[in-house]
Amino acid sequence: MTIDRSQDNLLRYPEVRARTSLARSTIEKRVKAGTFPAPIQISAGLVAFYESDINEWIANPMGWRAAA
Repeated sequence: MTIDRSQDNLLRYPEVRARTSLARSTIEKRVKAGTFPAPIQISAGLVAFYESDINEWIANPMGWRAAA
């Protein structure tokens, strides 16, 4: 299943931290564990998260799992 991301906003770490109330280190640990959406690389040293992924995580933080 292909997801159309052309209309999806990108969120940087400060916005994700504000929405989730998680520290950056906690976000990074959860990304590695597969329990938080992974960021995408948008340029050298610059990453962002898809807003729809963050919204899904906020709706169900305990049940969210990275797609296999």
